[in-house]
Amino acid sequence: MPGTPNYTGLAGYSHDIPARTGVLLVNLGTPEAPTASALRPYLAEFLGDPRVIEYPRLLWKAILHGVILRVRPKRSAHAYAKVWTERGSPLRVGSEALAAALQAELDRRLPGPVSVALAMRYGRPSVRDTIVRMQREGVRRLLVLPLYPQYSATSTGSVFDAVADTIKTLRWPPELRQVNDYHAEPAYIAALADSVRSHWERHGRGEKLLMSFHGIPERYLHAGDPYFCHCHATGRLLREALGLTEDEASLSFQSRVGRERWLHPYTDETVRALGAKGVRRIDVISPGFAVDCLETLEEIAMQNAEFFREAGGETLSYIPCLNADAAHVQALADLVARHTQGWPEASPSYDPAAAATRLATSRERARQVRADA
Repeated sequence: MPGTPNYTGLAGYSHDIPARTGVLLVNLGTPEAPTASALRPYLAEFLGDPRVIEYPRLLWKAILHGVILRVRPKRSAHAYAKVWTERGSPLRVGSEALAAALQAELDRRLPGPVSVALAMRYGRPSVRDTIVRMQREGVRRLLVLPLYPQYSATSTGSVFDAVADTIKTLRWPPELRQVNDYHAEPAYIAALADSVRSHWERHGRGEKLLMSFHGIPERYLHAGDPYFCHCHATGRLLREALGLTEDEASLSFQSRVGRERWLHPYTDETVRALGAKGVRRIDVISPGFAVDCLETLEEIAMQNAEFFREAGGETLSYIPCLNADAAHVQALADLVARHTQGWPEASPSYDPAAAATRLATSRERARQVRADA
């Protein structure tokens, strides 16, 4: 009937499919190729998200489609081309490796069936398509784990929007839990600290450690976004884990755009100032990124390294993201284990044989009901 809601269901639902717990990892996203034509729809989706740009909609759409999407795709494509690999986008390749490693670890840890899937907030695979696919594969309990350690409405909040938009269209939604943040998790902080120590052992230690986080407009902080505080908490805990002083390990914010004031101090200004003061070598880590991407590989390791040298410094040594490192996988697995407590597949008492018997009984009852119909 016209106007009747259209909900996505499981036509021909089979009782042969055992119920599973699903873990949905979500990262920011990536264009399909390092070209202006591929960047244009990706940037339109990303910058068109009201969570990312809190601006009057009609005015922002005019600016976005009338100015930004005419200029920025070509410039961004040039930057992406510098870091693109034979396997594709570093963010996608790294996120897929992390998802595969987490799947293997959870298979080892959890007694029941669990499925780990990766989605991108912008681009493909989309949150919606991934959740629908997981539902068809028997996922009846879903844990959403955004790959953003520090919460911000512009990142984690946007992921939750996408999940909610999908869930409300499903005829039979799964049980749902969401990880809000993990900025102060001991295992995450320990993994970061170990990565710094390992980098120092291989490459030597710089005179300063700079912890660079992605920036957001400062007015978001004043509107109640906890991101700034989460970043400073992560920075303090990492500094303490490494036994460094505030002078030895400082914090900054990168990736600002536009003319309004963003969270500061700014990374580009900070590295220039350090170079001008006579600091010869600095180490830079980006603890807000789970996987290496354009913002770390091009903006920090290339662009800001050049800024540092131009200002008088010698070497900016970039410390890679945790990526699929074993300590990172263990930290995320700890999160999953804690947030799935109480679900059958995560219970120590889960009995695969008993689950198989229940499934067989359910299947037989369904067969009898169909036969009697």
